[in-house]
Amino acid sequence: MRVLIADDHDLLRDTLVLYLSAQPDLQVMGVSSYTEAVKIAETDGPIDLLLLDYRMPGMNGLQGLKDAIQNNRARHVALMSGDAPRSIVSEALSAGAAGFLPKTLPAKSVRNAVAFMLMGETYLPADFVQGRNTPAPPEDARLEDLSKREREVLRLLSDGLSNKEIGRMLDLREAAVKLHVKTVFRHLGVSNRTQAAMLARDLGLV
Repeated sequence: MRVLIADDHDLLRDTLVLYLSAQPDLQVMGVSSYTEAVKIAETDGPIDLLLLDYRMPGMNGLQGLKDAIQNNRARHVALMSGDAPRSIVSEALSAGAAGFLPKTLPAKSVRNAVAFMLMGETYLPADFVQGRNTPAPPEDARLEDLSKREREVLRLLSDGLSNKEIGRMLDLREAAVKLHVKTVFRHLGVSNRTQAAMLARDLGLV
């Protein structure tokens, strides 16, 4: 099965590609724009599953997803986002999307979601199906509790730097960086560096 991940955040995209590539039955590729995704689909197809980031270059809202579905760019096309509201997800599903993957989804759940959609099923996270999800808070609400230093740490973390490298950049001890990272995770409601980087990008911090 061939999976194509289109996301303009290199760290996050490459992390997903590496993780999913560990599955012996998957061939996973990554690109950074919808235009590149179309080229891959046209020249290296067929693609079994195309995962599209909602806010990457070339998407124009849901136009990219609708184009991919209408023109059979892949057997299954799904939407990814860290902050897409319920109305956008509903519109994507109505257009024929194979599912919706929040960028805060745990790695194991991403793997299961991909397998589910490759089987022709529609994937939605449990909280969406059960109607418990709430609209994403405004951007400033996500970040307002972060100090200036914590924002700096988050930006560097999103660039793929280690705690040691961040410490050198900001003239901080590694133990202090670890504390800042832990605080950032708590304020953003995430549990790892990948999720933090995804939210930082979607909230416009990087």
